Amino acid sequence: MSPSEGGRKARILVADDESSIRFVLREALEAEGHEVDDVDDGDRALEALSTGQYDIAFLDIRMPGQTGLELLDHLRATGSDTAAVVITAESTMENAVEAMKRGALDYLVKPFSLAEAAALAEKSLATRKLQREVKQLRRETRAPVGERLIGRSAALLEIFKTVGKIAARNVPVLITGESGTGKELVARAIHQASSRAENAFVAVNSAAIPRELLESELFGHERGAFTGAVDSRLGRFREADGGTLFLDEIGDMPTDLQAKLLRVLQSGEVTSVGGTKADKVDVRILAATHQDLDEMVREGSFREDLLYRLRVVPIAIPPLRDRAEDIPILAEHFTHRYANELVSEARFLSEAAIDYLASHDWPGNVRELENAVKRALVMSSGDMLTPEDFEFLVATRGEGGDASGFESALASEIRVALGSGDEANDLHRKFIEQVERPLLEAVLAHTAGNQIRAAAILGINRNTLRKKITDLGIELPGREVS
Repeated sequence: MSPSEGGRKARILVADDESSIRFVLREALEAEGHEVDDVDDGDRALEALSTGQYDIAFLDIRMPGQTGLELLDHLRATGSDTAAVVITAESTMENAVEAMKRGALDYLVKPFSLAEAAALAEKSLATRKLQREVKQLRRETRAPVGERLIGRSAALLEIFKTVGKIAARNVPVLITGESGTGKELVARAIHQASSRAENAFVAVNSAAIPRELLESELFGHERGAFTGAVDSRLGRFREADGGTLFLDEIGDMPTDLQAKLLRVLQSGEVTSVGGTKADKVDVRILAATHQDLDEMVREGSFREDLLYRLRVVPIAIPPLRDRAEDIPILAEHFTHRYANELVSEARFLSEAAIDYLASHDWPGNVRELENAVKRALVMSSGDMLTPEDFEFLVATRGEGGDASGFESALASEIRVALGSGDEANDLHRKFIEQVERPLLEAVLAHTAGNQIRAAAILGINRNTLRKKITDLGIELPGREVS
């Protein structure tokens, strides 16, 4: 650990062409004991960052030489772990959003206070430390795929920040999100970053265990407590003593067991099925669900008092479709991870394949993407995966997933057009063009302008394709191959 991390102090670079901004930041950060260097243009900032000596960099989006966005690209391309904070004026908030997508940890809006700058430096340093710990954990544990938090979207970054804040606090956490988003991964990250990391992480899926066995699974049972109980059992609470108990799909827990769980959370004591002696347990509870527990409370199928106990800190994981910038990173990770295991040699994703995967909505989230990459690896014959290796995703959409959403959106647009009186203005042609133009452009881009291949993929005659290209005014990419 570097001295800056051990004492919560950092070496910081400030890059801004406004001398007043550099002065204010230097004053604020040096007052906190940080070591600060400042430069007035992007080229000097690039030279400084290339030394790899900085823990945090405050980068103005607009300045002479390299822009803040270009410097972010440099940090990402070189694999630097310097925590980047962009400085922006309110009129350039769009650029701040773009900067977050490119890997910035946070942004500072002009004008800002000394306290705000100092607090942001502290938060950035804590997040950087957490990310380093996660990377080190991955190197040491060689955890199987699916047990790693991967991505750099702003939404995932916020989850990393939350994990960093709460990991050391012994409070219950409720993790929500659709199936396949990685709720257990977040739970494991909290456990690994906590003081309980050396002790057990015990996971129980309430939906996967029959109701008559779930009580015994959680709380244990005494020998002879019920038919088939030939031996006593400790139960998962006792197994997790000193560590973390992860209650997955908590919304599927029967209401009578919810009451017993609540008593355990209140008292910190567990009594086995058929037993009379209560044992003290020291367990941190992390719970997860894909269901709307507030709605279940209103319906009477989930206890409100238990929800309050579990949701001391809520973490909501967005679906993969809402953090599309994570798709290429995940896809490449899964490709590299499974290539040797499934085909005994390296495989790579083409740029076109990455773009194709990024266009899919992934109703099954990260789990669906992982399985799609596995299937493509097994079925492909070349060392480069192309969009053709993922064509089965189109069939999946047609089986009731994404198609219904597309049809619903299209129907909504049609209703709006009808309400505006467009029914007398060739509505059929307008909507056909809306669908046909992007379809033809995508296929022609995929074939680099080769109309013969494009027509074959589309299942139409080449002359028909040529006429549509002319009528729609589509520009052909690349050079046509006759």
